[in-house]
Amino acid sequence: MTIAERAYYEQRAPEYDDWYRGTGLYAARPRPGWHEEVERLVSLISSLPARTWLDVACGTGFLTRHLQGTVIALDQSAAMLHITRRRLPQPRIVQGDGLNLPFRSNRFACLVAGHFYGHLREPERARFLAEARRVASGLLIVDAAWRAEVELEQVQERVLNDGSRHAVYKRYFTPEQLIAELGHGMVLHAGRWFVAVSA
Repeated sequence: MTIAERAYYEQRAPEYDDWYRGTGLYAARPRPGWHEEVERLVSLISSLPARTWLDVACGTGFLTRHLQGTVIALDQSAAMLHITRRRLPQPRIVQGDGLNLPFRSNRFACLVAGHFYGHLREPERARFLAEARRVASGLLIVDAAWRAEVELEQVQERVLNDGSRHAVYKRYFTPEQLIAELGHGMVLHAGRWFVAVSA
């Protein structure tokens, strides 16, 4: 992730949840079935067994708050973590780099990354997986599902409420593509908008 992309997420934090909720600049976007699929994704996260979790690139904690057990939330953005801290009942917050995790080996039962993996270029994805497997026994990746009408890999222009424009790398995945990159795994969700795979 570039310095400019990191700055973008810092600036985007106050409006980040608009994407999930379909509000703000996302209100007019045609996304059939979006709200129902977000609900299914939240239900999936809520149903996972209680364990020790590390949520990498937790953002505003929109999904993090539904994890059961002991959760540590990590993000590089102080602005994102400020929102997460208010959202979680007993927040354990760490500001840090998802590619250089500041934890000892085998610290967690499972590492979850929601909408982070698809923002990493291929060498970064390999580095992230090595770090994830170092600190956690299990891995759960939630990301954007590939659809025929979108390019598999692209640099997108993202516009914020203040009108500023930002270039952000994005890679979409089918469940099979994600499992192939992880080396093995089980599909937990395969929808039009999201894919979730555990490994």
